[in-house]
Amino acid sequence: MSKFLKVFALFVLIMVPALAACGSEDTSSNGGDSGDSGDSGDKYKIGILAPAVTHGWVAAVAYHAEARAKELSEEIDYKIHTSSDASEMTSQLDDLITWGADAIVAFPQWEGMEVPIQRALDEGIEVVNFDIVIDVEGVYRVAGDNYDMGVQGANYVVDKIGTEGEVVLLEVPSSGSVSELRKSGFLETIEEIAPDMNIHTYATQFTREDGLKDFADILTSLDKIDAVFSLDDETSIGVLQAISEAGRTDIQVVTGGGGMQEYFEMMPENEDIWIQSALYSPAMVKDAVDTAVKILKGESVEMETIIPTTVVDRDNYEEFLDSGSPY
Repeated sequence: MSKFLKVFALFVLIMVPALAACGSEDTSSNGGDSGDSGDSGDKYKIGILAPAVTHGWVAAVAYHAEARAKELSEEIDYKIHTSSDASEMTSQLDDLITWGADAIVAFPQWEGMEVPIQRALDEGIEVVNFDIVIDVEGVYRVAGDNYDMGVQGANYVVDKIGTEGEVVLLEVPSSGSVSELRKSGFLETIEEIAPDMNIHTYATQFTREDGLKDFADILTSLDKIDAVFSLDDETSIGVLQAISEAGRTDIQVVTGGGGMQEYFEMMPENEDIWIQSALYSPAMVKDAVDTAVKILKGESVEMETIIPTTVVDRDNYEEFLDSGSPY
């Protein structure tokens, strides 16, 4: 054999294994606002759709959904997309269909998602909606219990101040059924267990700025307040600031709702006021991911799963602290 042929043969022997190694390299990535857990193999493929928000309750939905998907990495591969509007979410849903998703967990805050979600169902993909009700037959839903939040708030107030007193109810009419259900649960329970309680109803918003401004006005109009039934943790932070700035010492209870880390941390600091949150936690989205897995495994799952309310105050707040949560 010539010297040239010997060299060429040696070159081929070296390069063939190297090329084979390059062909087996994992090219999956986990960048931007989308996570892809890699080559699916026999794993279920689950897509997650959530709004693109960097802080607050809504942002924590994507955070907890991805956290649960990572915990289930031995069973599932996942992609997570966040969107700024219905058009972007629709495009991302189409991407998940092309990817071959077996199930999609969606938090469709935008109007107009019925048609693309129906398209996913028509492709044989299971869809689990978190929180939002959407009028498409065949969609599963996982959500908290807004009415029960009001029930638990009423029980908490009565437990702390008794069956008589002056209670301010801060409703948020702009939030529609959320406010109405929480308010109804509270008022109907108070009527049953403490009919002599005096309820003063005012309107506000789900922000600490509105809670501060509106409650500052309320404090000037009411000389005596025993408890505040607030529907939201953000609002309640504003309420507590207004109480502090006014130097009021008569208020014994301030409720909240949602499950905000900053609010949890305020609970032990306010020894003279019982600070409560009735959880409507973004972490419930983990149950939506679990539901998708159960469906794909062929397990029996209810079309609607309503998660009971958990009450958090200074006695148990440490159980719910999560330093990584954006809410």
